[in-house]
Amino acid sequence: MMKATLIKALNTAGRIQKERFSTSLNISLKESISSIVTEVDVTCEKEIIETIRQSFASHNLLGEESGFINHGSDYTWVIDPLDGTSNYAAGIPWFGVLIAVFEKQNPVMAGAYLPIEDILYFAEKDNGTYINDRKTIIQPVDLSTALFAFSTDYTRDEEYLEKGLKWYKYLVKKSRNIRTTNSLIDLMFVLEGKFGGCINLFTKVWDIGAPYLLIKEAGGVMTGLDGKAIVFELSENAFSTNYPIIAGHESLVNKLLVRLQKF
Repeated sequence: MMKATLIKALNTAGRIQKERFSTSLNISLKESISSIVTEVDVTCEKEIIETIRQSFASHNLLGEESGFINHGSDYTWVIDPLDGTSNYAAGIPWFGVLIAVFEKQNPVMAGAYLPIEDILYFAEKDNGTYINDRKTIIQPVDLSTALFAFSTDYTRDEEYLEKGLKWYKYLVKKSRNIRTTNSLIDLMFVLEGKFGGCINLFTKVWDIGAPYLLIKEAGGVMTGLDGKAIVFELSENAFSTNYPIIAGHESLVNKLLVRLQKF
């Protein structure tokens, strides 16, 4: 029942995104020039929440647009109704839907959907990760032969930005090349083996909750850029909690963490 509900919600939001793609949109700024919202984000989240409530009305909800709805449940559905909004608004097909189900602080089920490509990703704790029903495993890769994703956003923290640029410079010199969409696609490409890894200096729980489990169940890892395990914040504080992350095969992530922490 939970898997069916999750997949239905992904498909519902994906259909809306595909129907409205490359049409005129109302765009509003959120917390910075790097963060916008459209009516498609809001509509998708409403439809996802309605789909979840039909079967799991007692579960908590944490949506990027609607906030934290606390029913006192051990289960929380974490929703990014349109990940890659800036791409979507610009008419670039780098966007999709992310939904994760947490039991207490741990993700136990996750899904992602790319509506333009019609690719669905699904993972369940201890049961592997599937791309359109095909099980996938992240393979080890050498940085020098890999494309690597690196993303950042607007920040007033000049020191943090300078450190990020040093990391970026290192990756430019050591990887085959840098490619980035600054959306869920970067992490899905890590999952598919198209990218060797991904660093993103600015993410929220709804950006990484689902990819975390998808990557983990495929044999990869996602950690903080300090090398520490990610502790997910499932409350009203989720909006102010940033997660600088690195993801990929464990061997590459560990090597990079050792190197990057020297900067």
